[in-house]
Amino acid sequence: MNNDYSYIDENLKKIRYNINEAVAKYRRPDEKIRLMAVTKTVAPEAVNYAVSKGIDLLGENRVQEYQSKRDFYDKSAEVHIIGHLQTNKVKYIINSVSMIQSVDSLRLAKEIDRLARENNRIMNVLCEINIGREESKSGVMPEEAFEFAESLGEFQNIKVCGLMAVPPAENSEKFLCEMQNLYIDISEKKSDNISMDILSVGMTGDYVNAIKYGSTLVRIGSGLFGARIYK
Repeated sequence: MNNDYSYIDENLKKIRYNINEAVAKYRRPDEKIRLMAVTKTVAPEAVNYAVSKGIDLLGENRVQEYQSKRDFYDKSAEVHIIGHLQTNKVKYIINSVSMIQSVDSLRLAKEIDRLARENNRIMNVLCEINIGREESKSGVMPEEAFEFAESLGEFQNIKVCGLMAVPPAENSEKFLCEMQNLYIDISEKKSDNISMDILSVGMTGDYVNAIKYGSTLVRIGSGLFGARIYK
């Protein structure tokens, strides 16, 4: 069966153009913005096509879906977990992802650290911040972010690499600005085992503004693969 994925070419061309324009307008020329393809509900064949076009980072929301697809993925792409992660699901992904972006509790961090130690590895993580203080979303409150990052930094088999958030769609620029300020504040404290290399904000609807406000990694799903088709 021949699938036509030429729409991915067009979408990727537009996304890369917009990223380059945003960097030229808002950032230093040497700053790199990493593009993540969010693969929720996307067939592995379409994902692999995107990888063949230079995408080297995939974002997985659901452990069960990832388990069903990962054996079919092109192994040249790195995979991050970006969705809410239950403690009892960590064991299924500990050896197949390079980062967990959605660490939102010490309980989860403790299990990641335990399993990483058992598997003789260091797991890179981001602290998920509930920047919009929304009841429907995970993440620690902004005022708790530094203390939370410090607590994660005490685990021996976890490395804190930055912050992640899903800002509210409405008035997102305000929240992106708040995330940038929080990221800068924590970066300036220069704590041990907290590198603050990554600010993961910006999705299909707001990635240009996210780059304006310091994002180093944007997570694009429908903008790359088209509207999600839920099964």
